[in-house]
Amino acid sequence: MVNDRHHAIGRPLVRIFRHRSCEGPGYLAEFLGRHGIPYDLVCLDAGVAVPQDLDGVAGLVLMGSAGSVNDPHPWIAAEIELVRRAMERDVPVMGICFGAQLMSRALGGEVRPGPRGMEIGWHPVARVRDCDCRGWLDGLPAEITSFHWHAEVFTVPRSAVPLLHSPSLYNQAFALGRHLAMQFHLEMTARMIHGWIRAYGGDLCSSSPFVQSEGQLTEALEARLAGLHATADVIYGAWLRRAGLV
Repeated sequence: MVNDRHHAIGRPLVRIFRHRSCEGPGYLAEFLGRHGIPYDLVCLDAGVAVPQDLDGVAGLVLMGSAGSVNDPHPWIAAEIELVRRAMERDVPVMGICFGAQLMSRALGGEVRPGPRGMEIGWHPVARVRDCDCRGWLDGLPAEITSFHWHAEVFTVPRSAVPLLHSPSLYNQAFALGRHLAMQFHLEMTARMIHGWIRAYGGDLCSSSPFVQSEGQLTEALEARLAGLHATADVIYGAWLRRAGLV
């Protein structure tokens, strides 16, 4: 399917961009459905052109990808341009991993290989000391555990506020007004994790100290996902409030 639409005619929707079939919205789709929020899934991996029209769009969500935002693909340039236009019009944008890197580039930041190699698995992220979190993290502890799978990292643009960091790299999340970028993945489901192991399992052979084994990725998975989704409820909810959808 090229475009998967879940919305009532005439209602503003969240437009989600998928870059790989195994890196869909996952738990985010469940969260939106639970709150009755319509969404449009744009499957760029199926060859769909990046839609530039923002009419009727309440927010953009940019999912992950196996590639790099520095790759010379026309659709990457088109998506970065769309992010710039959305921000100029104050249409809320949320970027996840590759999507966060797109946001950094759109705002003048840089994307480069992680300074300590790949980061894969269940790792903590902590609030940046003395950061102005502006309600993004209300109700969450100072340190949370999230799921990671990435080789590159972003710099925080000058205009943005850093929110979270980790032992492996300083920048894990930033915010700018109604826009949010996260290097980690809150959208994971058990099906997605097993799918990523099948698709990207070769990455687990990395010598990076921040790459976990398959056993570590799937250990106590139900409990880990419950904690992850509780964090997602807070952060997704904060973004939706800024979008005026809840």
